[in-house]
Formats: sequence, C-alpha cells, structure tokens
Amino acid sequence: MVTAPFDNYPKRYDSWFERNKDAYEAELRALSLVMRKRGRSLEIGVGSGRFAAPLGINVGIEPSLPMAKISAKRGINVVMGIAEHLPLKDESFDTVLMTTTICFVDSPSSSLREAYRVLRGGGALIIGFIDRNSPLGRAYANNSKSVFYRDAVFYSLKEVYNLLAATGFRNLTTRRARIHLGDNDKNNKGSFIVVKGIKATP
Repeated sequence: MVTAPFDNYPKRYDSWFERNKDAYEAELRALSLVMRKRGRSLEIGVGSGRFAAPLGINVGIEPSLPMAKISAKRGINVVMGIAEHLPLKDESFDTVLMTTTICFVDSPSSSLREAYRVLRGGGALIIGFIDRNSPLGRAYANNSKSVFYRDAVFYSLKEVYNLLAATGFRNLTTRRARIHLGDNDKNNKGSFIVVKGIKATP
C-alpha cells in the first residue's frame, strides 16, 4: 500500500480539506446520503479522520502512523493495519467505508474480500473514489508532480462494479458528486463516485 507520502506530509494532506472546502463538502454530502445511521461502522484507510468523524464512524484502519495520530485527535479509534489484511474479527461491522483508498492499495480484490469478511450479513460496503475516466481522474492520473497521486492507480466505475460483483456484493447503487478544484474544471460533474454494495444475508 502507498504510505510514504502520507508518512512524510500528513499536515499537507490534511490541510487539503481546508483549502478545498467545496470539494470536500460535496464528497461528504454524497457519502452521507448512503451511510447507515445504525450499527457499528468502520473506515478502511481512515487517514486523518476527515470523513469518519463527521459521518459518525468511530473505528478506522490506517497504515500510516502520522495520519493515525491526526485521526485519533478527531476521536477515531484507530487500528494500525492495511486493507488487504484487516486485524479485525469476522462479521463485526454493519457498514464499511473506503474513501479515496482503493487507488492506493496493492490489491483491490484482496481489500474488498477483507471488507466482505468483516461485514455482517446484510451489511454495506461504501466506496468513494475518483473515476479514472472523468476529467478530474485523468488530470490526477497524469499529474506526475503530485506528491500523493503520482503512485496512485485509478479505476473506472465499471472496474469497481466488476470488483464488487466478483467479491459477492449485490444490489449495487451509485451516486455522483460534482466537485470544483479551480476555475477551469467546469466539466467535473460526477468525478467523485460513491458505490454501495450489500453483503448477502446467509
């Protein structure tokens, strides 16, 4: 999993949300519309807790210690670990969130299998990501100067759907958020996508 930029520049990462409040709030709104209000929830790749805290998620998995420290200050119970090998019990959560995490993991398929494992039957996995085929996705993918995204691997909506279906998730639904990152990104409607999948009840 890509952790070096988050280890080296945690404050720089966290300050992005202050510098880009409109984008952050649009992403947060899209996620909040599909988040479950009850049960136990987890965010994989909790980062600095910018999504977990306002969404009421109190448990997070994070491989970067500097990021975990920031998240803990926001009230998140952070467990050190990676998405491909969650140090958590089977069927222990009702909702699992992954926000801008799938582009940094070494194995998306292994990460989704682990999310499936820790979900209870009927539980939901929610993935928020930048669509590779969107204008913003193409801009990020081609930005070799970006400290955080130059080593990221972006995915299309179809690819994420296929990964979820192959893992066993059903009833897939999608929401899109329009985000603005400057004066010249007027075509970024739908760049941030939220996909929700349900684990079948035994």
